[in-house]
Amino acid sequence: KNAYGSLCFESGVHRVQRVPTTESGGRIHTSAVTVAVLPEAEDTDIQINDNDLKIDVYRSSGPGGQSVNTTDSAVRITHLPTNTVVICQDEKSQLKNKAKALRVLKARLFEMEEKKKQEERAGLRKSQIGSGDRSERIRTYNFPQNRLTDHRINLTLYKLDLVMQGDIDEIIEALQINARQEHLQEA
Repeated sequence: KNAYGSLCFESGVHRVQRVPTTESGGRIHTSAVTVAVLPEAEDTDIQINDNDLKIDVYRSSGPGGQSVNTTDSAVRITHLPTNTVVICQDEKSQLKNKAKALRVLKARLFEMEEKKKQEERAGLRKSQIGSGDRSERIRTYNFPQNRLTDHRINLTLYKLDLVMQGDIDEIIEALQINARQEHLQEA
């Protein structure tokens, strides 16, 4: 539960310093990885307010003989907030055309909403990982010294082995406290 609330502070560049098993000279190699932590996307159930719709009915055009020319069975629905227009004249029944047009409109609005969310997520991800340059590091994992340093809050722990096995509560709590303090200072 609340994985995002606990792990949202992990976004950024993590620097790893280690001596690879293939390194015969014992030199420390430095690598960097960028991490982005995003909340899970929620399903969007599109609710359309009837007041946001302009519904026009008119006579169909095209093939279909006398029945399409004599009844107002074609439907044009305009979603006023987005100016999205859907026209349906496939069926002989106005009710069926209206129902079909509403389904198409909901699908289009859902697609627009999803595209907007994807753009927001892409922007959020880009802001979290920055350029990915090593100088933007938020944390360093130094394996030879068994040391972890979080550069944002100047926290250094000499228990990297335990952290790598999942003992990260101390780091998360320190970051959450720091975030609360920053939030209070801004208020």
